[in-house]
Amino acid sequence: MPSKWITPLLALAFFHVQAWAIDLEKEADVEAFVQDMAKRHRFDPLYLRQVFKKTAWRPEIVEAMKRPAEAKPWYQYRPLFITAARIRSGRAFLKDHDDLLRRAEDTYGVPASVIVAILGIETRYGRYTGRHRVMDALTTLGFRYPKRGRFFRSELEQFLLMTREEGLDPLAVKGSYAGAMGWGQFIPSSFRHYSVDFDGDGRRDLWHAADAIGSIAHYLSAHGWEPRTPVAMKIQNEGNIQPSKTLKPQSPLRALKVSLKETVPDDLPASILSLEGEKGPEYWVIFNNFYVITRYNHSPLYAMAVHQLAQAVEETP
Repeated sequence: MPSKWITPLLALAFFHVQAWAIDLEKEADVEAFVQDMAKRHRFDPLYLRQVFKKTAWRPEIVEAMKRPAEAKPWYQYRPLFITAARIRSGRAFLKDHDDLLRRAEDTYGVPASVIVAILGIETRYGRYTGRHRVMDALTTLGFRYPKRGRFFRSELEQFLLMTREEGLDPLAVKGSYAGAMGWGQFIPSSFRHYSVDFDGDGRRDLWHAADAIGSIAHYLSAHGWEPRTPVAMKIQNEGNIQPSKTLKPQSPLRALKVSLKETVPDDLPASILSLEGEKGPEYWVIFNNFYVITRYNHSPLYAMAVHQLAQAVEETP
């Protein structure tokens, strides 16, 4: 996210794929967007019109947006991502990219296991980065998905700026059906603001390990990651517990009056999160770093999956 719309990449396999070319003479809102980009960012309108003429409406993308994985309860969401295969692959990735991950952790303070977990959940460690043209996805969602149209038009603007800055063909870049790109599934605004050239080759290439690893670490650090502090801990005394109203920690841990298996400073800001387990609610104390993960993807289910996959990857088999 970073991708705020994490969903299994196979979701679109269930939809009949259709695409229609964009006719600018019939799309006044797209033409207005072209004029705005020319005025504010000095794009050649003829160039943009040529790009849009080769862009396609993809209605199946709108259908997929209506079925996010985060709509599932925790006990159904967790098995999508915390699997034996993903844990094994994560441990192998941790070993194979040890030098890069250590350097990222030393530079930004974000644990290697957390970086690996995000890569594992987003793209299975870079294996599945998306097969949709980002230009098609963002244009379709920007002009055919009113619920989030403003957001996706903004991301389309950022994408065109990004491709100009990076010297990329906007019609060649592929990603998720929500327009997220690379191993870490950065949306265009995140790419522009948080991606880094971690291998020093003069390019920000999120489709390869070095820049993807460094960029995820930089993103979390920029959003307030606190080194050597916890993410989440399960509450032991599951009696009369009231979940907090916000994911952002507001009170010191001591004020929550909960029992934890591990000892942590009682002045750490914390909140209580309830998740829907198969046999009833699970209660967790969540700390600042959990909230930071939700800046990558706003879903608490996503953040908990990252936390648990990171823990599993760290464990010695």
